[in-house]
Amino acid sequence: MFLRSAATAFALSLAVPAVAQEAETLPDVVLGDADAPVTVIEYASFTCGHCANFHENVFPDLKAEYIDTGKVKFVQRDIYFDQPGLWAGVLARCTGDEKFYPVADMLFDEQSEWLSGGSGDEIAAQLRRIGLKAGMTEEQMTACWNDTAKVEQLIATFQANATADGIDATPTFVIEGEKVANQPWEDLKEVIDAKLEAAE
Repeated sequence: MFLRSAATAFALSLAVPAVAQEAETLPDVVLGDADAPVTVIEYASFTCGHCANFHENVFPDLKAEYIDTGKVKFVQRDIYFDQPGLWAGVLARCTGDEKFYPVADMLFDEQSEWLSGGSGDEIAAQLRRIGLKAGMTEEQMTACWNDTAKVEQLIATFQANATADGIDATPTFVIEGEKVANQPWEDLKEVIDAKLEAAE
């Protein structure tokens, strides 16, 4: 089982393993109208407290005002700074793109609980609990964590995207091509509104 073997790695190092350069990268999972005039990309780590705060306090406004109204298409690109973040990323992708955002929401909402484990095995058990709540079976989760090819694709995708956009902290946003640091909602709104006006 991937999580069991990864738990040993967790005890030794929090680093995410390197992958072969020929590993295939994966397409973005888009939330909202694919033809929306403005694209907002969030680089986020499932183990980042500031990312969880964004998803609790800012994302609902972004979704209601811009995504649900067809003005913005949203893309979350995962950053894997550590093994638990990678395990969570694999879980979010486990049952297909259509469940990525609902599972991601659960991971951010319950971040303090599943990260509270003192060992890799405890964190793994907490992630399994979230997976079960999301409707996954034990067998599905085990298969996903054992799918080393998919894990390598996720790592390759993270490395390629983060390198291309010069990402070194989370959350960081790329709004219609402009890199934007984490900031209060009203300031993010100003950037989005300016991009919408330019797109008219």
